[in-house]
Amino acid sequence: MVLLASPALAQQSRSQPAPAVEAAGGPVVLDQITVEGESQAGGALVAGPTTTRTTRQELDRQQVQSISDLANRVEAGISFNRQTNSINIRGLDGARVLTTIDGIRQPFLTDTRINRSSTNAFDFDALSTLDLLRGGSGAATLGSGALGGALAVRTLDPKDLIREGKSFGALAKTGYDSTDEAWFGSAAVASRLQNTYFLLQGSFRDGHETDNKGSNKSVGTAARTAPNPADFTQYGFLAKVHHYIDDVHRFGLTGELFKRDDRVRPLDATVATTTAFRPGYRTGEDVERKRVSLSYDYKLPGGFIDEASANLYWQNIKRNALAWGNRVATPRGTGPLGWYSRDNESEQDAFGFNGHIIKNFSTGAFTHRVMIGTELQATELKQYSSGVDSCPPSPPYPTGSACANLHTNQADQPKVDGRMVGIFVQDEIGMLDNRLRITPGVRFDWYEEAPQNTPAYTNGGSAPVGLPPSSSDSAWSPRIRLEYDIVKNAPFVKDITAFAQWSKGFRAPTASELYGRFGGPGTYLRIGDPYLRPETSNGIDLGVRFGDRALGGSITYFHTNYRNFIETVQIAPPDRFYPQGGIQGPRNVAKAEIQGVEINGQYAFAANWLVRGSFAYYRGINKDTNTYLNSIPPMQGIVAVAYGTDRWGAEVSTKLAAPRDNVAATTGTGQGFRAPGYAIFNASAWWKPMPQVADLELQLGVYNIFDRKYWDAVNVPTGALAQARDYYSEPGRTVKATLKYQF
Repeated sequence: MVLLASPALAQQSRSQPAPAVEAAGGPVVLDQITVEGESQAGGALVAGPTTTRTTRQELDRQQVQSISDLANRVEAGISFNRQTNSINIRGLDGARVLTTIDGIRQPFLTDTRINRSSTNAFDFDALSTLDLLRGGSGAATLGSGALGGALAVRTLDPKDLIREGKSFGALAKTGYDSTDEAWFGSAAVASRLQNTYFLLQGSFRDGHETDNKGSNKSVGTAARTAPNPADFTQYGFLAKVHHYIDDVHRFGLTGELFKRDDRVRPLDATVATTTAFRPGYRTGEDVERKRVSLSYDYKLPGGFIDEASANLYWQNIKRNALAWGNRVATPRGTGPLGWYSRDNESEQDAFGFNGHIIKNFSTGAFTHRVMIGTELQATELKQYSSGVDSCPPSPPYPTGSACANLHTNQADQPKVDGRMVGIFVQDEIGMLDNRLRITPGVRFDWYEEAPQNTPAYTNGGSAPVGLPPSSSDSAWSPRIRLEYDIVKNAPFVKDITAFAQWSKGFRAPTASELYGRFGGPGTYLRIGDPYLRPETSNGIDLGVRFGDRALGGSITYFHTNYRNFIETVQIAPPDRFYPQGGIQGPRNVAKAEIQGVEINGQYAFAANWLVRGSFAYYRGINKDTNTYLNSIPPMQGIVAVAYGTDRWGAEVSTKLAAPRDNVAATTGTGQGFRAPGYAIFNASAWWKPMPQVADLELQLGVYNIFDRKYWDAVNVPTGALAQARDYYSEPGRTVKATLKYQF
């Protein structure tokens, strides 16, 4: 039988393989799930009682190929905001959640025009493990950006494909997903030549718009609820070489490329018949991520150093927001239709190093596991908007005309050179035969964002006067964790461990928040603030984890206070200089608190049977205005029952959400979305037709079986909705089929 343990339990093994559960006369036999060596990226740096791990096998079994899939089938309480392309953890999203790929931080890359990033620019089929850290405790090792939590993914290694006793391994997968009418496929091969291992992996995904429950297909009106037609192409390549000097030293070289191009044909109010653009108007988004990294890993338990890991890398991320078409009226208001185009490009080059060492030793009755590490990074961020407006060649243009709003062929912010230095240390101190563990830790961070002058910025339509000053600050992120094994090796519930931790964290302002400058005299102005202070968090986690893969889980209560939230506010009202909305920009304004409860668990209640569940409830308050935070998701839960043998298996699950009525009437730019509660039901089955001959597996999943109309509350824009409610609904009934072959 093959059933995968709930990822909530993976961290409980503390890097040791959990024993198999006896099948004869007992519950189900589960796959051997081991936490990868803690020297791996995403291991030691995010390990803790609020971290859950999802393995490659679990991703395949649940047909997870996006963060939305993960939220609907595995992890309750998280969401993916498609408006901003960001993950929501514990009610925070955007730059307040950190994503790392093989230990390399991903920037929340936005510009003044579009608050949409590219932190999901990776391919799920290229992943080996996915660690989800809830809460800000990761700041003690990860640094800036982990206020709400962190998503740490690790890509496939050659040894993940090469089975014991073999020198070659391969994995191929293909399938279809009706959610976006996408065909997808991936293939990976790995080989061994003496002490050198090689891996090549590639993937593609081609599809269309994401489905919803809208049925109104009227063109050019706010009444339209059907999604806009769209096409996308996504592909990725991953190459790795690992060379083992011996069983202690490993050197690695990695090259990676991810690219996704989206093209949309808006048929909503954007192409209204009397304003804006003619039908035929197009928008698009291109995201590209490239990186090359050199790694070194060391492991020799009992040596002078027990473990060490280092990573030297270059990473380039580029995002282009595109638009082109014909205006209904010319910019001048008379004559033939005017051609319009935009290409808003943001690009960051990053050079960095991160690494850590681990040493285990004893002092009398105490054991110690000391970890010391650092993170160094230098970045260069460039932004430029190019375009055409069919305007007369010589300004000034009449106030209020479309040409007066011609803000293109310019940079909306200066080129920004960034530097960051982080140093951290922690010591897991064991006593009472290691049943009691106290882990103090702290990280120190210093960062600087230094604007550099460019003609594209100096000559921009916002009329900047000189360069804004550099922004630099430093922060301490302390953490202390207490764990006590109340019960060990009990006959029914194997282990019970109580834990408590206190931690502080911070989030540095983005370059766009500091230096964005868009607009111009006679229209409006959106301006950054180079004097912004970092956002900070101060929180506690209390809970218990218990059991093993046969019966186990965790319960966590948390309470976190936040300070210096960065929000867009009205700086100056409309006047004769900026009559179209005045001046707006980011400021440190809010105090907030978020508290909640998270529960994960599973029970193998009979031979070949498993039930698993995940639950999350959050409550967030803006302490400045005593109003609710509109980024908080409703109470959610996932319950699943699975059955499996060595030939086939099936699972039935439900995702439940309570109504979200606790929203602010106004928060910054508008009203929060009141979402009704829902229950959606899913079913999937897998079959291995010839397990004795080939590792071939066919899997079929039907999701939202009863075609329920529902809304993911945090995926609906805040403020007045441009379209009718159903336009923002989630997909109805969808089907996903996959065929996988491994040898």
